Amino acid sequence: MPSSTDATAAIDLTGKVAVVTGSGRGLGLAYATALARAGAAVVINDLDGDTAGQAAKSLVEAGHRAVAEPGAVGTAEVADRLVARAVSEFGRIDVMVTNAGILRDRVLWKMTDDDFDAVITTHLRGTFTCARAAAVAMREQGGGGSLVLVGSPAGQRGNFGQTNYAAAKAGIAAMARTWSMELGRAGITVNAIVPVAATAMTETIPAFAPYVEAMRRGEPLPAFLRAGEGFGTAEDCAALVPFLASDAARDITGQCIGIGGDRLTLWSHPQETAAAYADGGWSPQTIADAWHTSVGAAPQSVGIPAPRIPEA
Repeated sequence: MPSSTDATAAIDLTGKVAVVTGSGRGLGLAYATALARAGAAVVINDLDGDTAGQAAKSLVEAGHRAVAEPGAVGTAEVADRLVARAVSEFGRIDVMVTNAGILRDRVLWKMTDDDFDAVITTHLRGTFTCARAAAVAMREQGGGGSLVLVGSPAGQRGNFGQTNYAAAKAGIAAMARTWSMELGRAGITVNAIVPVAATAMTETIPAFAPYVEAMRRGEPLPAFLRAGEGFGTAEDCAALVPFLASDAARDITGQCIGIGGDRLTLWSHPQETAAAYADGGWSPQTIADAWHTSVGAAPQSVGIPAPRIPEA
């Protein structure tokens, strides 16, 4: 085991180059800032060119190395352009953080094809194309690298009104597991992070709204949110990204890791939780007869648990 001094020293990304999609604001900007502060050069990406440019400018003015490369993730053209910009500007690519995302929330019977396709294109296809472009470049240059894919509790448990988003995030978790196997020999780690923070995507949750508003007035979030719910600021989630990009995490791959507020968690992979057997196989009736006393005795829950707000 490394000493605490060794572990601290390992979180030094000097000489490394990172691309962070959707990093003009919010969680993405927090990730990019944390990477830059650890010494990495960063390519800032955002759909809006002005937003990307301002974010990159703020990092440069703080003494870091950063450039902006706007574009809507999803196509191979944009993914290749992001990686090419990292290589042309800084000489290589070591880290790809696939953060870009949008929401189009509706219940199933009201969700349109466009609602579904837009979210799948940005989250799932955007993660695929950007990770593929980065993996190709990392394998060619040698020396390994890190893919940090951004998941969500919705992808782990489902969430009402989020067919498209939950499906995309579940797919991202599956891709992290798959790619960790495929890229292991090249020294490329692949992990999905599951952040929980006060952002535009979570501030609409009624239970959180008054606390987010208070936070904006400069008031700290209460302990029951920061620790009990693992809910905090975007900056609270950011430390996980440079850690996963560092030498301290070279043996961590194929994992879904949650972070938010004061809490750091490891999500389990889906696995069988119960089994029953019938000599010669099953019929519909024997399944019905055995279900409630065997595999169906303790069904799995779904959905993101509602926040436990203390009574006044």
